[in-house]
Amino acid sequence: MLSMGAYGTWASPIDAALAASHDGRPEYVGVVGDEVWWTEPRPAEAGRRALVRRRADGREESPLPAPWNVRSRVIEYGGVPWAGVTRPEGGPLVVFVHFPDQRLYAYEPDGGGAPRPLTPVSATGGGLRWADPRLLLDRGEVWCVLEEFTGEAPTDVRRVIAAVPLDGSAAEDRTAVRELSDDRHRFVTGPRLSPDGRRAAWIAWDHPRMPWDGTVVMLGDVAESGPFTGVRVLVGGTGESVPQADWAPDGSLLFVSDSDGWWEIRRIRPEALDQAIGPDRAPGVIRSAGLCPGRGEEFGGPLWKIGLQWFHPMDNGLIAVIHGKGSTALGVLDPATGEVVDAAGPWTEWAATLAVQGDRVTGVAASPRSAYEIVELDTGTGHARVIGAAHRDPVDPAYYPEPRIRTFTGPDHREIHAHIYPPHSPDHSAPHDELPPYVVWAHGGPTSHAPLVLDLEIAYFTSRGIGVAEVNYGGSTGYGRAYRDRLREQWGVVDVEDCAAVASALAAEGTADPARLAVRGGSAGGWTTAASLTSTDVYACGTISYPILDLLGWATDETHDFESQYLESLIGPLAEVPGRYRDRSPLNHADRVSAPFLLLQGLDDVICPPAQCERFLERMAGRGVPHAYLAFEGEGHGFRRADTLVRVLEAELSLYAQTFGIDRTDIPRLEFRR
Repeated sequence: MLSMGAYGTWASPIDAALAASHDGRPEYVGVVGDEVWWTEPRPAEAGRRALVRRRADGREESPLPAPWNVRSRVIEYGGVPWAGVTRPEGGPLVVFVHFPDQRLYAYEPDGGGAPRPLTPVSATGGGLRWADPRLLLDRGEVWCVLEEFTGEAPTDVRRVIAAVPLDGSAAEDRTAVRELSDDRHRFVTGPRLSPDGRRAAWIAWDHPRMPWDGTVVMLGDVAESGPFTGVRVLVGGTGESVPQADWAPDGSLLFVSDSDGWWEIRRIRPEALDQAIGPDRAPGVIRSAGLCPGRGEEFGGPLWKIGLQWFHPMDNGLIAVIHGKGSTALGVLDPATGEVVDAAGPWTEWAATLAVQGDRVTGVAASPRSAYEIVELDTGTGHARVIGAAHRDPVDPAYYPEPRIRTFTGPDHREIHAHIYPPHSPDHSAPHDELPPYVVWAHGGPTSHAPLVLDLEIAYFTSRGIGVAEVNYGGSTGYGRAYRDRLREQWGVVDVEDCAAVASALAAEGTADPARLAVRGGSAGGWTTAASLTSTDVYACGTISYPILDLLGWATDETHDFESQYLESLIGPLAEVPGRYRDRSPLNHADRVSAPFLLLQGLDDVICPPAQCERFLERMAGRGVPHAYLAFEGEGHGFRRADTLVRVLEAELSLYAQTFGIDRTDIPRLEFRR
């Protein structure tokens, strides 16, 4: 029998500790011989990333115990942090990046020894950093991206492709590292070696572009020693985003390009490639062909981390692909026909990581009823099954919310995509004359999207009677370049308007209580939340996590190199529109904030530093607006530790309870400043 209770007062078995224990997801899947390996989070172990090995018989183990932490800091968001092969004498050899010192290590898990360092320690910039490794046993090297700081400023940095000897000679001697590319480009990905070993391809781009604005595919000839020779731009440009390139077994170069408005897979055949780069070739357009044009969906995504994969060539000539509009599917593309056959199953979101072993494809996928897990597709039979990190319901799934995929109409009649999670509990119902409170979630990025997957943080609120609306506002990925470009020079306008339009529509249609609407977000979502509280009166309160609050500070010396010129496209060229930077910054409009808010910050955050929060709080002091500030030692950009995650969830719920007049005695009461 249902218990009657006001929205927000319901009891739930999904407490903050349970949600925290399931925070994060598996990443970076790979194949080592007949085994599948990946990394996954350990919130209870200070938030480290563990390397997990699935043996051929199905057993899972973590060969590297705490405190080993397999995670790269290249461009601060990192990238592929490990690679592995089977040695000729048998047994796996793995190389990985250890987060605390950022050194590259080699490890033979069946050899009984400890990991041995391959690279030296640097006192500048927190260490030499490495990402996207490729193990080449025949050369006795690891080829990967090297990020090297040349000074104390966050932008004093260079990135090249480098070869690290496997014999450990570079562990104490930086000069033993062989640089394969020069630093003509600010950013590079790791190299992809052609099947015949003669050529390497990689992706590069420069400020002020971000990789979803414009990148180029570089091609170089592999020399016996020394750097690549004959290095040239193959495809791409300032207005074309290529987030991935790789070689097919027949020597064709495959790449993802949004030149036609969607990220699509294109191919340059070997003969066209030879003609295009031959010694007598005059400069011109290199012929490439789309393999499945006109579908109106994405076969790629934003390159937030180095080495992400949306496709993987297979030995039989087929291509494993991740594709979709809004949500994604795993499919197999036949390049001869353009046909894509999708894996059957419940999964609605596939992470940008793939591994291939014969006719089997392995990825990381989730659904609205299951968290991210390791899924294997047998392309011969079309059967997909979970093989690792299997989702197990920690509570009765009856407590999970049921998402509704909605499209709303915003200003100028533009479409706004959102996932709506109404309050839901198998134990409780609310009075018929009461409308529920809702929290609008603004995702980070902002060039990213909210996936349609089970999230126990969402369930934490919905199972207590508080609805959640995840908004894929203009600028989000997954809906084509035109939708993505809506945010160009409009950050703080379009995102704010779209979130407010969804909240207002829910209130107008009688889904949400117009007096009990909140907004929350982290990073770029924290910016949208703060900008919303300073420019609209839609929300009764907000939760702002590790935000950008001062555009001028962030555009000069208060963030890392990767995003240091991001605002040139999101706001406009600083040299041309400096007033826009001042006018849109929440810092400069603290006097407009009248709604209570919670501000959350990691004290080790180099992307959105705590100094911005501190300046904002100085301007809020004494204004009489209830607010709270929680800052966490040892946390960076995004919270990873279980105790932190518990504290912030309970604090957020307390904010809503106090603001919305909900009586809850089962969580610590958040104390406000005024």
